[in-house]
Amino acid sequence: MLLNREVSGKRWHLRPDGIGKVTGQLQYLTDMTHPEMVYGRVLRSVYPYARILSIDTTEAEAMEGVLAVLTSKDVPGLNRFGIATPDQPVFCEDVVRYVGDAIAAVAAISPERAALALDAIRVEYEELAPLDSTDEALAPGAPELHEHGPGNVLHRTEIKRGNIEEAFAACEHVVSETYYTPRQMHAYMETEGGLFVPDDAGRLHVYAATQHGYKDRMQLARIIGCPEEDIRVVSSPIGGSFGGKDELNVQPYGALLALRCLRPVKMHNSRKESVRAGLKRHPMKIEMQTGMSREGIIQAHRVRITADTGAYATLGAPVLNFATEHCLGPYSIPHVDVEGVSVYTNNGLSGEFRGFGGNQAIFAMEGQMDRLAEIMKMNPWEFRRRNMRGKTDPGPLNQRILVTDGLSQVWEAMERSDLWQKHQQSSSNASLPPWIKRGVGAALAMHGAGLGYGIPDPAGGRISLNKDGKIEVAFSYEEFGQGLIATLEIMLCDLFQCNTSDLSIIIGDTDRVPHSGSSTASRSTTMAWMALQRLHTPFRSKLLSVAAAHVGLAEDELVTGPGGIWRKGQLQSTGMLISYEDLVQQGEEEEWIFDTQFAYPTTPDEVVGGHYLYTYAAVAAEVEVNTLTGEAKLLDTHHVVAAGPVINPMGFIGQIEGGSVMALGFTLTEDALMQDSRYVTTNLDTYLIPTIRDIHTDLKVEAIEDLPEGDPFGPRGIGEIGSVALAPAITAAIQHATGVWLNRLPVPREQLMKPVDVPLQEGVQPS
Repeated sequence: MLLNREVSGKRWHLRPDGIGKVTGQLQYLTDMTHPEMVYGRVLRSVYPYARILSIDTTEAEAMEGVLAVLTSKDVPGLNRFGIATPDQPVFCEDVVRYVGDAIAAVAAISPERAALALDAIRVEYEELAPLDSTDEALAPGAPELHEHGPGNVLHRTEIKRGNIEEAFAACEHVVSETYYTPRQMHAYMETEGGLFVPDDAGRLHVYAATQHGYKDRMQLARIIGCPEEDIRVVSSPIGGSFGGKDELNVQPYGALLALRCLRPVKMHNSRKESVRAGLKRHPMKIEMQTGMSREGIIQAHRVRITADTGAYATLGAPVLNFATEHCLGPYSIPHVDVEGVSVYTNNGLSGEFRGFGGNQAIFAMEGQMDRLAEIMKMNPWEFRRRNMRGKTDPGPLNQRILVTDGLSQVWEAMERSDLWQKHQQSSSNASLPPWIKRGVGAALAMHGAGLGYGIPDPAGGRISLNKDGKIEVAFSYEEFGQGLIATLEIMLCDLFQCNTSDLSIIIGDTDRVPHSGSSTASRSTTMAWMALQRLHTPFRSKLLSVAAAHVGLAEDELVTGPGGIWRKGQLQSTGMLISYEDLVQQGEEEEWIFDTQFAYPTTPDEVVGGHYLYTYAAVAAEVEVNTLTGEAKLLDTHHVVAAGPVINPMGFIGQIEGGSVMALGFTLTEDALMQDSRYVTTNLDTYLIPTIRDIHTDLKVEAIEDLPEGDPFGPRGIGEIGSVALAPAITAAIQHATGVWLNRLPVPREQLMKPVDVPLQEGVQPS
């Protein structure tokens, strides 16, 4: 992986969890065991839609080695969960709505005995015809899957401004297209699971992967019917999430079983159960009509978004909000008519996924930009510049956003790039076999960070000098592979000029950390940086004042450094005056603790869902297409990212690399197919995620670190920006290579297959 010179000159930091991960010594939460533990399993519906006529657990309860069998009547509190809309039953009472719906749960002395107990539960159903598409679900007279309707609509959105009909009537050219995106799996290494341990004091300790331990605690307390403080959630480290573990999954079942048995319960989904019951990316149909003037200036943009949220809400409403905001792209459009609808069906659950609706919307919008440029016979990159929003223009929802030069900077950097220049050069296909075609495409994106206006988005942190003389920081964020701990170490070492051995970092444990908000929406790095900026000055002042009194020097003569407090200017010598370990003995424990609480920055305007901070990216891709087989192969990419200062170069590259690989699957191979609301792809043997063969090794990442003077928000998160713009860059490259316009992902190979007349060499006979 390559990074531009300015960034690669920074310190490259060894990941503190790296050795443990590559050697297998690090324990994920699903690796945990307990000597007294039993095994939990969930009985799930075999039908996508059916009435439950009866549930008989008698035989299962009587089996030797079975400690508990639970159904809906055994839920002491709220028999529902969901972060935003708690509409998913812990256990279904009278109807099942998808093939993963939970009917009962068992705890037994072995996994095998638990499986036998599930088989012994007798459920009588009345099968109903499933609503297996959004069209069926929205059709007049369709059965309503939820009482809170109306119809089967979870949520609607809209953006309206200007006069759309008059604007279209005045346009010189109009492009209409419908785009379709797939139901993508998160495909994390560690499937859903954990260990649930009740203690003698009546508290429950939950060791289970999540992106928001405090939200899990809140939801579990509602289900169990207990105070939140009676539950401890430990949520790190995680073997991948990408949004898929943001909602509860096995936690309600493990918690209820543990409290019924009064023994530790281990839950761990098989891959097939994870596929069946877990979240996927929302499949969307996005209809776009875009009109421009004779000069190539976009005047009118009409969009209709239909998202399949599946049987339950999860975060389907915020995902639709985000897609609605981002379907306008980073462009200035005076006349806009956007409507979105998120629809309940009997298909598998759709929910949170890296990019959060931005991937689908940006694929469609950038596809429109390339089609419009083609009509104008204009360089597609120049066409984007002609229509880009200005530096001080409002955001897509007409909301105020933070002013930066990021958009123009990534455009200009890509304009100069060697890879994009290939698009302008004469085709290199002449030296290739006639069935092999190569092309280059590019895409532009702006991507909101944080949860958006109107959604509670708390942040905060704590710093202290602990009893062992370590500078200790505590956040409720989780480490799920993004390199957060390494980033925190770098921030702290830079602030205090200390060594990593002087630090103690605590994350992901509700008993030990303050509420810092969710590890989602590309917010963790920014929030941690802002918290440390607030905490650094008072904490450092405390260290120096206590040290000054002890060593008899003025505070302004002292600095923090490796191991303790040093005399200013002597950090390279032996001038340490007092160690942190000795310093902690000079004061009371509570005197060393400093907390901060604040909120993620949102737009000053009351625009619900609107973002204030954005990151910007430009992506170019070179693709090779085999027109005999329809295979498209990614040969080269160049990412330009404007996200403020790069704290952790290795983590920065890792995030862009990982996001782009996930986007590669989204574009070319991945689709969790359903037929009659049942998964056709039930395991990873038929679901094609990119392998090392598909990934090119010379990914170039160019980081633009500039921020306006006095910017108070520091580095922006980049967990999602690397995943949102590669799909339209690849489809543009395919069109450049083959002339085929694509509107559906993953790319249908049959659309790229063309008969090729290959002249025979002299003396060669056709077979």
